[in-house]
Amino acid sequence: MITKQIKTRLFQPREKLLPFIDKYLKNLKENSIVVVTSKIVALSEGRFVDKTDEEAKAKIIEQECEFVLQTKYVCLTIKDGIVMANAGVDESNGNGKIILLPKDSFESAKKIRNHLRQKHGLKNLGVILTDSRSMPLRSGITGVALGYAGFKGLKDYTKRSDIFDRPFHFSRVDMADSLATSAVLCMGEGNEQCPLALITDAPVEFCDRTNRNELKIDIEDDIYKPMFDAIGKK
Repeated sequence: MITKQIKTRLFQPREKLLPFIDKYLKNLKENSIVVVTSKIVALSEGRFVDKTDEEAKAKIIEQECEFVLQTKYVCLTIKDGIVMANAGVDESNGNGKIILLPKDSFESAKKIRNHLRQKHGLKNLGVILTDSRSMPLRSGITGVALGYAGFKGLKDYTKRSDIFDRPFHFSRVDMADSLATSAVLCMGEGNEQCPLALITDAPVEFCDRTNRNELKIDIEDDIYKPMFDAIGKK
């Protein structure tokens, strides 16, 4: 698998997204995955506000998520089934603006995919919208797929065996977030100015219909819930 970042000019607020992508992705091939940072999608949708005070920012964060818990450094939130800091509301690379997440990342990924498939005459093409996230008890950020289209985001091993013929009972691979992490690593977090990436030869199963709920898990079924419950009682 090869992940290649794509350097671009600065994307402007309310700029049309598809012509921008077309300018930098001219020769797409079959079985490729196009990665787009959620920030430029949000900018194209007008999902931003001018930087304001912390109280107003806190209200925006609360409006953007289903759950919020104020901590020492950030608000821990749940938005669209994903645990993230500040509901994705971010000032980095905003040039004085606070940028929210796209309105519907799965729908945006679908629209980008449909456009690129038609333009390039492709059958198998994936699209991922990415953001960065932190992991509990780990320093630094990785990537997350806010939305995707064109491939199955979950690879199921439960009907397979390991190298010693021991059957898997629970193992599944989060393909979407794994691919997003490889792209976010290449695209960078600072002034790299690479809001696009292209992944080729990824071990995914391409499909036309994406199940946007396949990666979600109910909090009652989360393997970490008992640990967090125990921490909360101390």
